[in-house]
Amino acid sequence: MKKFFLTLALLLGALGITLFAVLQMKPFGKNPTGKRLERVQQSPHYRDGKFQNLSETPMMTGDNALWDSLREWVFERQNTEPPAKIPSQKTDLKNLPEGSPQLVWFGHSGYLLKLNSLTIAIDPILAESISPVPGFMNSYNGSFLYTPEDMPPLDAIIITHDHYDHLNYETITALNSRTKRFITALGVGEHLEYWGIEPAKIMELDWWESIAITDSVRLTATPARHFSGRGIINDKTLWASFVLQTPQKTLYLGGDSGYDSFFKTIGEKFPGIDLAIMECGQYNKKWALIHFMPEETVQAALDLGAKALMPVHWGRFTLASHLWNEPIERAANEAHKSGLPLCTPQIGERVELDKTLPNKQWWKLVLAE
Repeated sequence: MKKFFLTLALLLGALGITLFAVLQMKPFGKNPTGKRLERVQQSPHYRDGKFQNLSETPMMTGDNALWDSLREWVFERQNTEPPAKIPSQKTDLKNLPEGSPQLVWFGHSGYLLKLNSLTIAIDPILAESISPVPGFMNSYNGSFLYTPEDMPPLDAIIITHDHYDHLNYETITALNSRTKRFITALGVGEHLEYWGIEPAKIMELDWWESIAITDSVRLTATPARHFSGRGIINDKTLWASFVLQTPQKTLYLGGDSGYDSFFKTIGEKFPGIDLAIMECGQYNKKWALIHFMPEETVQAALDLGAKALMPVHWGRFTLASHLWNEPIERAANEAHKSGLPLCTPQIGERVELDKTLPNKQWWKLVLAE
């Protein structure tokens, strides 16, 4: 018996040492320290050693939610990836025409905005996989179009929070020389600085803080209902959405979020949002408070008073056990009921925001092949 417990202790010790060594790899990042931690601790949203949502938000909802989710993921997933190559369009990002405000979606939550002479990337993932361990969570066939070499010079990269499907080590380090600054939520700058980004290029915002990107363009961090973390400790950095105000358009740049009453507050503070870009995928009733159900995505856009909605956080990676195309189908049905216009471009398609927004159900072409 003593030999058994000794062997078990050695195995557990070896596992712990291995896990510790893995978590020291650069892609896992680093939690706030020093002066950055002091600023984090001064935030009204940081209590009891971590950031808090505005409403009580347990990560898992329902009895046995964690184990049921694991069972679904391992044994019950079906059609969670496209059965064929998804249609896409590769746009020359370095030669976008001047004039009208434009958007190019990278799939999932990443996209490029060109607003007059200003060029901004939001949550760009310019790598085939979002996993810190190679071989997992790869892009769908046809969805990985852009690499860092395809990107034009950037005025800013906006990062909504530090999860792997929004903050990619390979992408960020490759784009460092191509961007003037990084703007993100409070505490996330520790990852960036750890990865070699110059501190002077990093701007971190708490909810409701804002900065002037230019004399005529303003960016404000707004609340989201989510969580953060790249290792085994969560909520040491903040998660956020953003409102981008320009002379041409007011855009809501939604990070990951569950539904809450603050969307009405955001809409009241920023009337006239032209387009809300919001997550509608990777959900489950067992974590119903930290991600929208697709119908809640539409309701949140209505709460914002948005003139149109672009559903994102789908179409490139599988992070939940629902059908790969279920998010956009449900969101489209709900938007039709409410009369809310949708923007549904193909990955890589250039969208002119001053013109009629694309609303073709291109995902149905995948099923027809």
